[in-house]
Amino acid sequence: MCGIFGVTGSTEPLGVILSGLEALEYRGYDSAGVALVDLSSDDLYVVRVAELTRSVEKLRSMVADAPVTAGAAVGHTRWATHGVPTERNAHPHVDCTEKVAVVHNGIIENHRELAGTLAANGHELVSDTDTEVIAHLVEAELAGRPGLREAVRRSMAILRGDFAIAVVARTEPDVIVVARRTSPIVIGRTDSLGLVASDIAALLGTTRELYLLDDDEVAEIRPGHVEACDLAGNPVELRRHEVTWSVADARKDGYADYMSKEIHEQPHAIAQTLLGRITADGATEIEELTIPSEVLAGYQRVLLLGCGSSYHAALVGRQSIESWARLHADADISSEFRYRLSVVGPETLVVAVSQSGETVDSLHAIREARRRGAGVISVSNVVDSVMARESDGVCYTHAGPEIGVASTKCHVAQLALLQVLALHLARARDAIDDAEVRRVTDGLGSVAALVERAVGRAEAYMDVARRFAAVDNVYFLGRRSGLPIAMEGALKLKELAYVRAEAYPAGEMKHGPISLIEPGVVVIVVATRTPLWEKVMANVEEMRARGATIVALADEGDDETAGLVDAVLEIPPTLELLTPIVAAVPSQCFAYAIARARGNDVDRPRNLAKVVTVE
Repeated sequence: MCGIFGVTGSTEPLGVILSGLEALEYRGYDSAGVALVDLSSDDLYVVRVAELTRSVEKLRSMVADAPVTAGAAVGHTRWATHGVPTERNAHPHVDCTEKVAVVHNGIIENHRELAGTLAANGHELVSDTDTEVIAHLVEAELAGRPGLREAVRRSMAILRGDFAIAVVARTEPDVIVVARRTSPIVIGRTDSLGLVASDIAALLGTTRELYLLDDDEVAEIRPGHVEACDLAGNPVELRRHEVTWSVADARKDGYADYMSKEIHEQPHAIAQTLLGRITADGATEIEELTIPSEVLAGYQRVLLLGCGSSYHAALVGRQSIESWARLHADADISSEFRYRLSVVGPETLVVAVSQSGETVDSLHAIREARRRGAGVISVSNVVDSVMARESDGVCYTHAGPEIGVASTKCHVAQLALLQVLALHLARARDAIDDAEVRRVTDGLGSVAALVERAVGRAEAYMDVARRFAAVDNVYFLGRRSGLPIAMEGALKLKELAYVRAEAYPAGEMKHGPISLIEPGVVVIVVATRTPLWEKVMANVEEMRARGATIVALADEGDDETAGLVDAVLEIPPTLELLTPIVAAVPSQCFAYAIARARGNDVDRPRNLAKVVTVE
């Protein structure tokens, strides 16, 4: 969640840190801080602020007195876990002697136990965070004079949880020590600089020489030099990471915000994701998957896992796998799967969907699945992500960097790729005839153009949405493929507009939730022309009879549906199982328009972060 940035060897470390933190704000922005080793006084210069959604901006205004001659420097932008967003709880955290400063992403699960021991040994902890114990542990280790990397390594050995840390100390003014367990960290190097960040995007403006740490590895970063060891102290060779996109891909390019830019990039994201995946004769090619077709054909069940929008993509993938591969498929929320005694074993193929490949719930879920003997495929937008490395096979989307917190182009790219995977499984199992293959491949071949048509209607979608900018209760209804569309629409409205929005299977409303329908309630129903259209419209009549205002997501030119509702969001028609890809656009635009009408920051919605690396 939180953003970590560090630099050593720079003649302007503060400016580099602030620019890096601005690039990482999507990971958290309720508080921020910096720590620099002042070479002129041999002191630590530390400034911390809390400003909810503009912390880095406030931090920039608070550091005019920063030392001109500074060695190693680290910065942090926070998504609060332990302790409310205040200056006292902001990072970096320091030890009793103010010799050590630590920034941290993740959770230290045994921090209360460690804090008790530290307090008994005379340490004074002043924040409500789990992070502060790390600074005091390193302080205690440094008392034995082992050096900063060794002190961090020894501290790591007694920490439990999922985390990444960066540490600086007055005793080694040009050194940053980083370590990780599950949570991400990336190291960068030039001839004169050493850098560290939570995300590649923050480093690409400076270097493309990037390295990744594995779990329980510790790295010492000096100007122009990096070396690492494992938890036992044995030297390790860092893995070089290749990047296929540039920093220019992560700019707004004249759009008002990242979200509107990324909505408009969706046709390209889909086209890039599908490029080369389907041949002229309907064969599927997923080069990075690596699992042979005969192995895929042997699985008796597929379980798709995800969180948030990725879970909704998993629900769509489940339907396509069942329909085309004729294979029993389920979808589950990653955080729930891990702690249930699910019946998963060697007969099960687990497909974990995560935009970042770092989502901690999904990462632990695939580890649990592998412990039980299941095969694992990860669907990720990040090459060589942690989840990709720990899976038997991987399917990469090619959506490019997504900066807006609420997923748009990465979500539709997931949807498109899961259709290819479903078709791939169907071909491996010889469960689909040539006519159906042709129908599906033709549909996939045209879906990017259909999404482009939907994006062209963005202003019309937003005009409809603005009529409901003051509404506080919205229900989204759908059946079959329409249900995950409804769920994603409700999530977007909650994320961006802070509107109480619920999604239900349309047929379930009369089993309880219909008691909440009254005049003033808005119901958004997925009413495209599927075989269940008549049943959906019967459910619409039940809502209308109780005074609800009805908005229908319907096929272009469907005058009959339009005549039965109060407003329409039209989309180009396609195959039912591909409709969620196209239907994502009006859902995004609807939530975007209401959020903007209410004065919300669509790129940085409150309480959220782009990458969820805590449980």
